[in-house]
Amino acid sequence: MSVVPRPAPVGLPLVFTELKSQFGILRTREAAETTLLPPDRFPVFLESPLGSAHVVVSGLLEEALVALGQTQVPNLQTLSDGRRILQLKEEERGAVLLALCERHWHAEQRCEVGANPVPSREQQQALFLTGPFIRQLLLSEFSLPRPGVFDLLLYLSQRPSSELHEVRDVLEELTEQTETFQNHSELTEGESYVLTLLDTDRSPDRKSLREGRPSKTENPPSAAIGRPLLTPGEVWADAVNHDMTALPSDVEVIWRDLFTHLGMAHSSRPSKKWLKTAQQHLDQIGGSAALESIIEWLALASESRLPTKMGRSPTPYFSASSPSADDNSDTLRGLLWLVPLLPDDPQVARRLTAIALSSYKKLPGIGPRAPKIGNAAVYSLSQMGTTDAVGQLAVLKTRVKLASAQKEIEKAFRAAAEALNLPREEIEEIGVPTFDLDEGGTLTEQFEDYTATIQISGTSAELTWTNSQGKPLKSIPAKVRNEHKDDLKDLKQTSKDLQSQLLAQRDRLDSLILSQQTWSYQVWKERYLDHPVVGAIARRLIWNVDGAPALFLTGTAEERAGNAVSHGQTADVSLWHPVGKPIDEVLAWRGRLEEVGITQPFKQAHREVYLLTEAERRTETYSNRFAAHVLRQHQFHALCAARGWKNKLRLMVDDVFPPAMKELPKWGLRAEFWIESVGDEFGRDTNDAGVYLHVATDQVRFHPLGDDPNLAHAWGGGYHAARRRRTEEAPHLGIPLEEIPPLVFSEIMRDVDLFVGVASVGNDPTWQDGGPEGRFRDYWQTYSFGELSGTAKTRKQVLEKLVPRLKIASRCRLSDRFLVVQGDLRTYKIHLGSGNILMEPNDQYLCIVPNSRQRSKDQGLFLPFEGDNMLSIILSKALLLAEDHKIKDPTIVRQIEQA
Repeated sequence: MSVVPRPAPVGLPLVFTELKSQFGILRTREAAETTLLPPDRFPVFLESPLGSAHVVVSGLLEEALVALGQTQVPNLQTLSDGRRILQLKEEERGAVLLALCERHWHAEQRCEVGANPVPSREQQQALFLTGPFIRQLLLSEFSLPRPGVFDLLLYLSQRPSSELHEVRDVLEELTEQTETFQNHSELTEGESYVLTLLDTDRSPDRKSLREGRPSKTENPPSAAIGRPLLTPGEVWADAVNHDMTALPSDVEVIWRDLFTHLGMAHSSRPSKKWLKTAQQHLDQIGGSAALESIIEWLALASESRLPTKMGRSPTPYFSASSPSADDNSDTLRGLLWLVPLLPDDPQVARRLTAIALSSYKKLPGIGPRAPKIGNAAVYSLSQMGTTDAVGQLAVLKTRVKLASAQKEIEKAFRAAAEALNLPREEIEEIGVPTFDLDEGGTLTEQFEDYTATIQISGTSAELTWTNSQGKPLKSIPAKVRNEHKDDLKDLKQTSKDLQSQLLAQRDRLDSLILSQQTWSYQVWKERYLDHPVVGAIARRLIWNVDGAPALFLTGTAEERAGNAVSHGQTADVSLWHPVGKPIDEVLAWRGRLEEVGITQPFKQAHREVYLLTEAERRTETYSNRFAAHVLRQHQFHALCAARGWKNKLRLMVDDVFPPAMKELPKWGLRAEFWIESVGDEFGRDTNDAGVYLHVATDQVRFHPLGDDPNLAHAWGGGYHAARRRRTEEAPHLGIPLEEIPPLVFSEIMRDVDLFVGVASVGNDPTWQDGGPEGRFRDYWQTYSFGELSGTAKTRKQVLEKLVPRLKIASRCRLSDRFLVVQGDLRTYKIHLGSGNILMEPNDQYLCIVPNSRQRSKDQGLFLPFEGDNMLSIILSKALLLAEDHKIKDPTIVRQIEQA
């Protein structure tokens, strides 16, 4: 047992004074005036460096006592003060963590069995609450100065080993910091003693730190030969363990050295020192040899369960059913950090993307499964400095909806632009991989007597097979499956990656319509028209060439009549938009696309145009065009993310929320779509996590980009100007709508129309009864069969062209709001907005829930654009009802036969 030292200063002054006095490491002058803080009457020194942090903790505990009591597990995310703490700067969060540790230790001492005086109820509750809060902050990102680190270590030294198991990664990171401190200056007597208070099994390197020697593993790697290198249970970790056993012992020792270093990946980014050491280990193994193994391990990591890093609470009060921390998490993060140091290989970037997508995937009731792993994959893509890596970042930008992940992806784009010495706005254009496709968007691979072809069709990548006679095959030949497994796997992955890239580029080009980006013809031709992937999309769009609209279907500019458009090599090129164009021009372009059979990747010629109405001119600064709708909140939230809007899920908490917002940097504007929660009963109007199921829509406004957003309380009550405290001040008025550029106004209103058109409960055919307790019956009826929105009006225009070509054309006609279908048993009216159905002669409602198989059967019809699922649903229902005598579904038949 170590000898208790003479009084030796350690940690922050006036912090943990009682605890330090027990070990003789109290500062000589720490007597000062105290004050008691509610609710647990904690005595804080007036001069304590944690004074303000303790005030924050008091507010948190008081809110938790009201909101939770002792019946639920305390969680920072469900408390407004808790969420504010999680949004603090890392230094401020570290101070709050230390203050919580002080409160927890103090409450624990007062609540010991037989304590005199008897602890108050508030002190017992503080003990219950602070433990889980400490655990949650320990697993977040926080920062402490050197004295604060030793204060935290002192507190942790007094916790049972069973509690520290769940935060051992944090403990190891803290002790690694003490090693850094020692490299700058020798540890003081008090600091050294704090390290002796921690058991050696909690940190194997503590002894060398205590004795002032450089940290190193007590057992050499050779002593671990034959033991599993990683914790078994994950496919990739099991593969690593298996591969190690196949190596000669001298080579295995080198790999174990590397993995020991990888396991020290505790921070959010690797330090220069960490990277330097990793490079030294790689040099010993050989970059090519390491690459071959790591590629396979990364492939398995993307396909298997990833570490959750959730952990359990460091107190016994936390639910024992929570997932435990994964021992391999830091090692996997270190393996990802290692990737940019490896030789270039296009497969690696794809592996990183797969891991990021898997990591950011949300799990019900938990959230993203492993965001730190996803962030590490994104970081590595940013550091690779290749166009393949940039292309994969473009895929992540469109497929990942997590807001925090999008911030990491944007950082990665900026880092990649810097590495490639290119402007940020150009980096996504030059990073699109070609996949070795020819000019026609085709890749051909030979497998002995069989030929595999990947062909771009629209925004899909189709993989087909033919035999030696050129005959198409319905499936992959057995010979290829059995004798070319690895090559077949690579081919399938290429097809999958190409599909992802096509969707990513489609969405990117759609977003460029609002930015109105312009290129010189030569640059545009290289990056768009001649690119085998982007070109497949670009050739189906209309472009402005020095202001003249043109189609590049054959590679040269043609006007709407098919005549060549002359232009120079320095011509300016931009995407065409129908806003402000004569109706004759728009209709002519629609006709041209139909004539040549072009299905556009998104609505362009048929794009809805939203112009100011007289009502909007009267309201001046806001639009009520899409107010008073009821939306499914989770679906609305997902649509916001897909369209580049920022939105926060409304929770049943005492807090304020900004509206859904979209920032438009090019225009110096920010659009707001006001929404409020619907309902006031937990469990009926919310899910089990307290998230509202529905929101009601209100105004659309525009503000200068830098203005503070308006706020509304989670329970409703209208929006008000942003202030530190809630007030009844009127909301910021915003910019008059007449001053908003027509293109911006039209595109924002189009987004809002999309949100309402897709997420409205009026689209749900099962909501005829108005949902819970029939509260939305009137709204459902009004929306389901009411006036058509801008999107629905465009749908009607398309159907006017399509219906005459249907095999059931003689049974169909269009009215003002419906596609009317004459069946053998009844006549049906399909609403062009909601897709819901009324049956004549008494407008009886017919409930048909569409399925994905029906939607895909469009009878080989030419559709002028992709992406309108409701159009497919309406066509599928029409085809079904025209032959109603053949319907077998008893639920549908029963409704049709009712008088």
